[in-house]
Amino acid sequence: MKKEEEGSHRLQGSAPPGERPQGKPTQGERSQQGTLPGERLQKVLAAAGLGSRRACESIITAGRVKVNGAPATVLGTRVDPAKDRVEVDGILLDTQVEPRYFLLNKPPGYLTTLDDPQGRPTILDLFQKKGRYFPVGRLDLESRGLILLTNNGFIAHRMTHPSFGVEKTYVVSVAGRVPPGALKQLRQGIDLEEGRTSPARVKVVGQEEDSTVLEFVIHQGWKRQVRRMCEAVGLRAVDLIRTQLGPLTLEGLPEGKWREMRPAEVDALFAALGLR
Repeated sequence: MKKEEEGSHRLQGSAPPGERPQGKPTQGERSQQGTLPGERLQKVLAAAGLGSRRACESIITAGRVKVNGAPATVLGTRVDPAKDRVEVDGILLDTQVEPRYFLLNKPPGYLTTLDDPQGRPTILDLFQKKGRYFPVGRLDLESRGLILLTNNGFIAHRMTHPSFGVEKTYVVSVAGRVPPGALKQLRQGIDLEEGRTSPARVKVVGQEEDSTVLEFVIHQGWKRQVRRMCEAVGLRAVDLIRTQLGPLTLEGLPEGKWREMRPAEVDALFAALGLR
């Protein structure tokens, strides 16, 4: 035991050779849970913004959690958030900060980055909130619309990874009329440098004398993807606004302004990510 005490913090519930292996606590152990050091792993995951307690229990039993590099699959495992290294799906969690989520309506002319060597305006000139917050995904300099900012790296990963299929909705004004067959091409997929785009939902939602308004729904997030898809079929985007990220919308959020997400919006986002 002395060697273990001098080494890294050992998880409650793990058993050295010769002792009872990991499993559910005995009745006597359950009666003393309140006196054991650390906190229950599922509580730590929930507090770090990974979803409800039940969702976090499923994450643990599915073998997706490591603590100090070792798999942690037993419910009731106790950890010290100040000392233990907790990873989910290979992503290190920051268990020392309260997860928070903000929406920003980006105007054109701002970079979706935290700093710019050339000194151009960034979204931090608009979002002046103390703390280590970062944007989830990007909008190019001249595009505008909805941006999610958070300090929760796990949620950011799920939002941007194509396997989770979070849909993004854009309203795009293109110059002139849409050539015959262009909508079909956009819907089926376009060959870009990164590969072929996934099928998109594209429809005409408006018509002006010298422009056409299209709505795109995609789940990928390649650089300037919608603009390049338009260029590939002979269309020039003159205005692009992202109106929706999954269940999140721009409703009630003026351009250039930001606000913290409401609890109902956080719940809806987590449900869309399979965390409810």
